[in-house]
Amino acid sequence: MSKNRNNKSKREWQKGQARGKGKSVSSKRGRGAGRKKVLELLEGTVIMGREGYAFINIPDRDDDVFVPAKKLLGALHGDKVRVAVTKLKDDNHKMEGEIVELLERSKKPYIGILQIIGRQAWVIVESKFMPYDIQVPAEDVKDEYQGLKVAVVVEQWRAGMDAPKGRIVDVLGEPGENNTEMHAILAEYGLPYKFEKEVEEAAAKIPVKIPKKEIDSRRDFRKVCTFTIDPADAKDFDDAISLQVLDNGNLEVGVHIADVTHYVKPGDIIDKEAIERATSVYLVDRTVPMLPEALSNNLCSLRPNEEKLTFSAVFEMNHKAKLIKSWFGRTIIKSDRRFAYEEAQQILEEAGLAEPSGMDPVNIPNNKPARKPRGAASEAQIKEAVITLHKLAAILRKQRFESGSISFERPEMKVIVDAKGKPIDVRQKVTREANWLIEEFMLLANKAVATYVTMGMRIKEPTFVYRIHEEPNYDKIQNLRDFVKHFGYTMGSTNNGREVAKELNLLLDKVKDKPECGAIEIIALRSMARAKYSTDNVGHYGLGFQYYTHFTSPIRRYPDMMVHRLLAHYLDKGKSADKKKYEELCKHSSEREQVATDAERSSIKYKLSEYMQDKIGNEYEGTISGVTEWGIYVEIEPTKVEGMVSLRDIKDDFFIFDEKNYCVIGKSSRVKFTLGDKVKIKVSKVNIEQKLIDYELVWDPGYNKAKKRETKGKADAKSKAQAKAKGKAAPKSKANTKSKARK
Repeated sequence: MSKNRNNKSKREWQKGQARGKGKSVSSKRGRGAGRKKVLELLEGTVIMGREGYAFINIPDRDDDVFVPAKKLLGALHGDKVRVAVTKLKDDNHKMEGEIVELLERSKKPYIGILQIIGRQAWVIVESKFMPYDIQVPAEDVKDEYQGLKVAVVVEQWRAGMDAPKGRIVDVLGEPGENNTEMHAILAEYGLPYKFEKEVEEAAAKIPVKIPKKEIDSRRDFRKVCTFTIDPADAKDFDDAISLQVLDNGNLEVGVHIADVTHYVKPGDIIDKEAIERATSVYLVDRTVPMLPEALSNNLCSLRPNEEKLTFSAVFEMNHKAKLIKSWFGRTIIKSDRRFAYEEAQQILEEAGLAEPSGMDPVNIPNNKPARKPRGAASEAQIKEAVITLHKLAAILRKQRFESGSISFERPEMKVIVDAKGKPIDVRQKVTREANWLIEEFMLLANKAVATYVTMGMRIKEPTFVYRIHEEPNYDKIQNLRDFVKHFGYTMGSTNNGREVAKELNLLLDKVKDKPECGAIEIIALRSMARAKYSTDNVGHYGLGFQYYTHFTSPIRRYPDMMVHRLLAHYLDKGKSADKKKYEELCKHSSEREQVATDAERSSIKYKLSEYMQDKIGNEYEGTISGVTEWGIYVEIEPTKVEGMVSLRDIKDDFFIFDEKNYCVIGKSSRVKFTLGDKVKIKVSKVNIEQKLIDYELVWDPGYNKAKKRETKGKADAKSKAQAKAKGKAAPKSKANTKSKARK
């Protein structure tokens, strides 16, 4: 137990706490205490460092506020606080301030190892966001918990206390075991890893058999060629697609979505649980579903050769993908075939419609029945349908990008684990024509549903759930323009949203496969707003759609369930729904989506750290993927595993962070490390518990060494020339191992 760490941090915290609220705050105690002028009062969320300092994240602001440890007023990571800004940002530092009010204590637990010492019990916290260990009541702790990983919430932490006091809310298991570590990640983000017994029982009681009355009330697609295309390891099949040729020669494409809301009623125990979860969570080695498996993997899943209830968007279009008319309503289907993306891609490649993808072949047991059910589509019919739909999707995709959809295609990596969850490889996810086929028709369905409800109803401004994406921050777009000039690219000066989108697509097309591509894509992505759910429509900038929603994944997203209910309500001539109620659900769903994303990233970081622990000392080529005032982040090839080179560990110079130009510059040598630069690194340290990978620079003649010598020579020559002009001897070069990093 690191009690010395606690005592030191506590003393810093107690020293000079600001209790005053107003136009100034006290900087110290006692006679003659100074007062600091409050430049701005802001509210935000604490992002705490293990050294005790914190950054306050302010909503809708680009800059965080730095707060020293002694001015945190007892705030911890994730707390909502009011912060007084006492120093504005300059070229080298963030805004600084001090917390004047704790608004809301975070309810998320911390993860650590339980240590029982005599009559005391402590949780030794592993998080990089927590500088203190937490004391828990010894009487509540069983001896067999000694050394186990636990989740603990802080209940008391104020001036005069030796350490935060908390309560154990979950015993997770032996440290290092895969299940323990995955459950720890879920617990850390306040995510459940199992359903309560009552929820499971409620799901199990839902009748499997579909009543004839229900079938008769729906449009019947059971005899229409229908199939699913999903990842090879998928179990919850939300969507299926059908195709038939109409008597007039046009094509009818059906996008069929699992009718979850037929089984899950508003306010029932399953619905309440789905609201709370809001989304399925996809960790490296498992899926934590939004709905119990009785629903997600069985009753609602559109498995082949099973009759399933669906909610559908049906489109009549010609062979050039021109939309003639649309229909929306409840249906019943019977999927003829389940494809993995690799299988569908093979069909397209064999037909000469796609270049060989290099996708590994897959073997899905029991994917094809020994005997086709009567009335089912033949393999030849299904293959022909895949080919036809691909041709339509290719046209839709081309039209979408021509209309302003932005093409971000940064490589996405996947950690491959064995049966025990141990990482054995890191590979790039390959998306090709088969993926695009499904993507385009899902986008079409989402867009069409949103357009129909907004424009096709007799109700003026009906309440609806939109998936919105606001226009980018144009100051950041200007930063992008300035940045790409370093690589010889130019962008126009317009701030018209659609024109900017066209410029971005043109730029991304020019830099494709170029060394600087990754860096430019990173800056372009940072200029974009985060997509979210809202009842107030502003369109979807990234897709270039005026109306857009999420309709196609109700098994794994609660907003899609809301959309299904609203669409059904309006199709039944219902009045506009309660806007306030749905806006609250939208906000909650957006928040839970972000939490789930953070947990997913955390599981990836954990497995990548685990993957790299036996590679300490190995050297790799890499690309600078991030630049901060404390270090540079590097993605190594070919796995794209990211680690950090601390500025304070770079010898012989004092590095200054240039935020505007995304680089750090050596104060004496003028060596510059810029986003997108190629470097050579060595893996120096791996901390699995904190999910941190540390690299150190390797001064290789083919990389940074040549750059260093060149720039240092120029700097020395400049220094000598300046000294000569002043009639003074040139100063000798001094080593400086410090950095501007605030660690």
